[in-house]
Amino acid sequence: MATLEFVARRLVWAVFVILGIIIVNFILLRLAPGDPAAIMAGQAGATDEQYIAQLRAQFGLDRPLHVQLYTYIFDVARLDLGFSARQQVPVADLIFQRMPATLLLTGVAFLFSLGVGILLGALASRRAGGWADSFITVLALAAYATPIYWLGLMLILLFSVWLGWLPAYGMATIGGGAGGLAYSLDVARHLLMPALTLGLFYMAVYARLTRASMLEVQDQDFVKTAKAKGLPDWRITRAHVLRNAVLPVISYAGFQAGHLVGGAVLVETVFGWPGIGRLAFDALLQRDYNLLLGVFLFTAIMVIVFNIITDIVYTLVDPRIEVGR
Repeated sequence: MATLEFVARRLVWAVFVILGIIIVNFILLRLAPGDPAAIMAGQAGATDEQYIAQLRAQFGLDRPLHVQLYTYIFDVARLDLGFSARQQVPVADLIFQRMPATLLLTGVAFLFSLGVGILLGALASRRAGGWADSFITVLALAAYATPIYWLGLMLILLFSVWLGWLPAYGMATIGGGAGGLAYSLDVARHLLMPALTLGLFYMAVYARLTRASMLEVQDQDFVKTAKAKGLPDWRITRAHVLRNAVLPVISYAGFQAGHLVGGAVLVETVFGWPGIGRLAFDALLQRDYNLLLGVFLFTAIMVIVFNIITDIVYTLVDPRIEVGR
């Protein structure tokens, strides 16, 4: 019951947060330089002022800003995200078409970064000051400092151009089949480098955070008491140290999970991955305001949902935390 009350309160607050995000994004995009109607007319090969005026009227760009904002909020409340001026397709359809690819990429990258990061952080804390700790620290710092786009290009150069082991572009081989195990393996081969590129940065953060948190917990009195009782080291590390040290890692991971879509913009562009990040990049170049607003709204909802899930996971990791408060 407490969990349901907590989720209900968070959903109510989420409505106001999303409303604020919609207003801010709408105003910022409208203040950006460039006339969308003139850009659409130029892409169509027409520069006639009458045609541009017709485009403004068609997409409501000739109305006052506050009227456009009110209309957009009313449409979003009816689950209508508008129409893509460039692609002539409803925005919701475009987002839902690209959403599975982005969720697959970010989900695999998130699980990889969190699992490997916690494992490396735990190993580094157990061997603090040793060669393993130094090696993991250097690896984490290198992964953290390396630009995502540069890492992706180097992986393409190594595994696609030089070795020819992995495909460099797209989500699946064209004409590779409509389904089955062969198709799944083909998608997995295309997914490997983008997920690795996106996940390495966050893996470095989780590794360093886990190491620091475990070193701090190891000095607590309850850990010393467990050692005095003669409990095995593996049990102390798993049941006492790691279980308490992982809480800040989960908190940070939940915060970053929704932001993986932002990092996916570069990765999807480098690898030609047909996801929402690539869609947002194309919409930005084309001044497709409705599509950009739809993508921003979707990513905001993802962040809110992941934050709520993180708070609930807290209670599963540490039952002493009451999610209802």
